[in-house]
Amino acid sequence: MIWLALAVLVILFFVFCYYQNNKIDKSEYEIKNDKIKDDTKIVHLSDFHSKPFGKVIEITEKEKPDIICITGDYINDKCKNKEKMLAYGRELVKIAPVYYITGNHERRLDNFDELMKELKEIGFNVLLNEIAETDNIIILGLDENQADFSDYRARKNGTFVYRNMSAYFKALEQSDKFRLVLSHFPENFEGIKEVNYSQYDFDLQLSGHAHGGQWIMPFVGPLFSPGQGVFPKYARGSFGERPKLIVSRGLGNSEFPLRLFNHPEIVIIDIKKA
Repeated sequence: MIWLALAVLVILFFVFCYYQNNKIDKSEYEIKNDKIKDDTKIVHLSDFHSKPFGKVIEITEKEKPDIICITGDYINDKCKNKEKMLAYGRELVKIAPVYYITGNHERRLDNFDELMKELKEIGFNVLLNEIAETDNIIILGLDENQADFSDYRARKNGTFVYRNMSAYFKALEQSDKFRLVLSHFPENFEGIKEVNYSQYDFDLQLSGHAHGGQWIMPFVGPLFSPGQGVFPKYARGSFGERPKLIVSRGLGNSEFPLRLFNHPEIVIIDIKKA
């Protein structure tokens, strides 16, 4: 009986882990803005880490977004499942235009330039410190390249120097459209000093990277994020009004294989004319 009970417990544990890592949550936000000519829907996806979620395609199709934004770590730093993720990307671009930025994982790859070329070839709008426009929105995609392992060590030692992105924000500010910023690192919004992004004139920043803190404990909240440490502030949800930051909890996992009380997340943003 003891062995049977243990076997049942082990099975239940693996079922629980599978559910935690594969049950997809959908978080919805509405923003009213007088710059939008027509109501616009954005599906925000982040941190796939080379995991092609079939359910994400299904949910995204049903949402009928005007654009899809992917905020980095689409493919992990081992380049795992590259061909599968390229095939997956071809399905996404059938739904809506895809605007993509890099995360720390892509930036660690030796074949970075080759991968960017391949993503462009499947139809992604790859933004490496570049601006793109739709009829309603102007989009700044940042390639911060700030989370290599050496960068983590420098941050721990207090010697890390954040990049000054002011020139890109000033270029964004020339437009009178709704101004959207894609940044992999949510802490850059206001968690860093002189070069924080919240000082600039834009409407919305979308970020990922923090994985919702990996584990979200009841009455405690998110536990840890690279770049923010323990009990990270910018791990999920929204911050500010204008500019506003919305942080995706992401979809996949990187080095640590288990999410806890922190399901993969799709973020839906409806921008409506004020």
